[in-house]
Amino acid sequence: MDTKKLSKDKWGDFIAVLGAQKKLYTPQKEGESLRFKPVAAGNQVNLDFSNTTVPPKSVLFPQTETLYRFEQGSTAISLPEEAGEAVILGIRPCDARAMAIVDSVFSWDVDDPYYLQRREKTALIGLSCREPGVNCFCTSVGGGPASTEGLDILLTDLGEAYLVQILTEKGENIKLSTQELLQDAAEEDVKTAEKLSGEAASRISRSIEPDGIPEKLPELWESPLWKDFSDSCLGCGTCTFLCPTCHCFDIQDEMEGLEGRRCRMWDSCMFAEYTLHTSGHNPRPSRRERVRNRINHKYSYYVNNFGKIACVGCGRCIDLCPVNIDILDILSQVVKEAI
Repeated sequence: MDTKKLSKDKWGDFIAVLGAQKKLYTPQKEGESLRFKPVAAGNQVNLDFSNTTVPPKSVLFPQTETLYRFEQGSTAISLPEEAGEAVILGIRPCDARAMAIVDSVFSWDVDDPYYLQRREKTALIGLSCREPGVNCFCTSVGGGPASTEGLDILLTDLGEAYLVQILTEKGENIKLSTQELLQDAAEEDVKTAEKLSGEAASRISRSIEPDGIPEKLPELWESPLWKDFSDSCLGCGTCTFLCPTCHCFDIQDEMEGLEGRRCRMWDSCMFAEYTLHTSGHNPRPSRRERVRNRINHKYSYYVNNFGKIACVGCGRCIDLCPVNIDILDILSQVVKEAI
């Protein structure tokens, strides 16, 4: 695919063209958090951030969504309108890799039409990392500050301009619609972007060697390390709700008068109710079992099912845990105990 350059003095025009053609999502403040939201007319789009608080999975897999509406006494159902074409601008490489991971779940044994329709109609324009966060460890799990996996276009900030790497057919279509704003990139621009990516990778201070962890975890099923790490856990679900690869959900019917809707909302394996049976039995009765399940799911079960680790090293679960539980500390202990 092609490589172009976008001068920053044409940035506003670039945003205007994208927003006129498709629904455009960019990182925006919402209270104290940062999340991807639609750009309203006249909004300024600022990509000066490390990473969003809420991952962009919320665009393709909303926290709450209506699956269909119904009326009591009738067998007819009303489906929501089909999603239109959209662009997520400013997604970090780790979050784009996360979407590629989640794709496997929603197209596994049964295709999920709600997620897959949005995914098909949404283009991802990534922004390579210049300053990794203090708890980033993407390079340990197959990623990197300029990883292109899952992206349609990758932008790299060169200072006065962005290097624009066109990666897919969706990216090519965006290039064609904005070509009057783009110029050919010089070989020096490409080398500068590679240098910046290498420097960013060298500043990632945290790491883990994941080789062997999927095989070692089953051996530690009864290890005391699960109680040690879960003793401080509040069971709040922050680590799962703000994880870009977590995808658990609940489905409920809500009624108002004779009208109702079936809706889907995020759920968490860290909640006691998640595995509570109607009989009252709970196979994961304490936080010990729930912490163990979370780590095994990402680093063992998912690997067995799809051949990849369900973690992209974004560091959100470390940054935002209210009691400072650190997944890298857990994984380091797994490696030590299994030797």
